[in-house]
Amino acid sequence: MPDVSADHPTDASAAHASSLGAYTTLRLGGPASTLTVVSEPDEAVSTVRGAARKGQPVLVLAGGSNVVISDDGFPGTVLLLRTRGVRLIDRDDRGALVRVAAGEPWDDLVADTLERGMSGLEALSGIPGSAGATPIQNVGAYGQEVAHTIEAVHVYDRHEDEMRVLSLPECGFAYRSSIFKHSDRWLVLDVDFRLAESAESAPIRYAELARHLGVEVGERVSAARVRETVLKLRAGKGMVLDPEDPDTRSVGSFFTNPVLSAAEWARVQDRLVDAGEPPSWPAPNGTVKVPAAWLIEKAGFAKGYGGSTVAISSKHTLALTHRGGGTTTALLELAREIRDGVRDRFGVVLHPEPVLINCSL
Repeated sequence: MPDVSADHPTDASAAHASSLGAYTTLRLGGPASTLTVVSEPDEAVSTVRGAARKGQPVLVLAGGSNVVISDDGFPGTVLLLRTRGVRLIDRDDRGALVRVAAGEPWDDLVADTLERGMSGLEALSGIPGSAGATPIQNVGAYGQEVAHTIEAVHVYDRHEDEMRVLSLPECGFAYRSSIFKHSDRWLVLDVDFRLAESAESAPIRYAELARHLGVEVGERVSAARVRETVLKLRAGKGMVLDPEDPDTRSVGSFFTNPVLSAAEWARVQDRLVDAGEPPSWPAPNGTVKVPAAWLIEKAGFAKGYGGSTVAISSKHTLALTHRGGGTTTALLELAREIRDGVRDRFGVVLHPEPVLINCSL
């Protein structure tokens, strides 16, 4: 997947861009007070330090694929991260250690590692955004998440004004979360991935993917075949960016799948008399994960629901799309309507997956 800025204003003209929507997959968001493009890690750190001395807030954007920015924009410095680089650092019996610059386009990295004969990221094909954004929300899809392969994250600690290398346990990874999410303390500079040196995929963990591959869950196949299959599945759901298709103009899944306690799950089941039994999966500590898409549909919100400018994708219930001419305000109003409808129908509160910038749900 190319950097989303490819069909936006060039980075050279970034300082004159009127809208931050030019640098997000939603194409929504107002202006920044200051817009700075950096291509080296030390430039990123010096920009953040300079903003701190002036008392200005900082927003870091790379792919812009997991943010919803207010119509008022951002009242501070926006740092457009354009660092690049993929380096082989080490090899041992656990595989290859690859260090990736935070601004490296994610899907380019997935394709590159497969070409190098490395596996472990193949089920994450087609996800837009940058490598540095993936640990922030512990990006995951089709049974893989980046926490399965991340060994360390190189960061600038804004609180202590120092560089640090955070190990996997220090990153606090959880379902679509980490210590980096909803915190301005950490500026991600590089990410270390430990990948298998094999043309075979990691074990297939996701039933839908296994079914399309014609194998059982837990089996391995060609990693290249997994990538090809995942790209087709994502495209069918409008989850691969296409400048010509407004149905792909989104942040991907807008809501996370709720993880319910046994008591909460029992209460939901009590309300399912006319809705049927939902799909669900066991989660840690006796909890149950329920698909948000199923809850949204059963609460009365079908694919395509919405207006002419913002609507649920016609291909995937979890994607809220900007059809053109819309506003962040309208998108959030639609999100609130869906959230409140699910809460009223099932007693379950859905939570947004993207980071909300200068706005709230």
